[in-house]
Parts: sequence; structure tokens; C-alpha cells
Amino acid sequence: MRVASINLRALPEQRDLIDHAANLLGKNRSDFMLETACDRAKAVVLDQVFFNLDENRFHQFVALLDAPQDTNTGLERLMTIKAPWDKA
Repeated sequence: MRVASINLRALPEQRDLIDHAANLLGKNRSDFMLETACDRAKAVVLDQVFFNLDENRFHQFVALLDAPQDTNTGLERLMTIKAPWDKA
């Protein structure tokens, strides 16, 4: 159940465009806007190259990076295949 409200003002043309896109996907304006905004927000967060960790989480992170990797036979097989542009 949604409990937080988000209010914003838009030009009539913007509202109409949003409504049109929402209708094309079979969604209402609110669902379309919330889904689209969340998708964009996730992309922005995932694109960040700087992140902050407290000391404990930093040590956990470093330990994960330093730990030996499990064998990944699928990746090893993939790395042996020549790229189509390298087959000259």
C-alpha cells in the first residue's frame, strides 16, 4: 500500500505526453510515472563510481575483492571463443 505522496506540476503538453505513453502501456499516469522515475533513479544510483562505506563494511568489501574466485567454467569457455572480428 502506498503511503507517501509525490506532487509535481507539469505543462499540459507534458501531462498529455505522459498520459499518452502510459495509455500505450496500459498503465495509469501515476503507475507509469512512478515506475519510470524509479527505473531512472536505479540507473543513476548504479552509475555512481563513488560509494561510502563504514569501516566494517569496507573491510568486508576488501575481503570479498581479495578472496579467491570460484571456478567459472562458463566464463572460461566463453573467454576461449574468438570474437567474429578477430577471425581474419
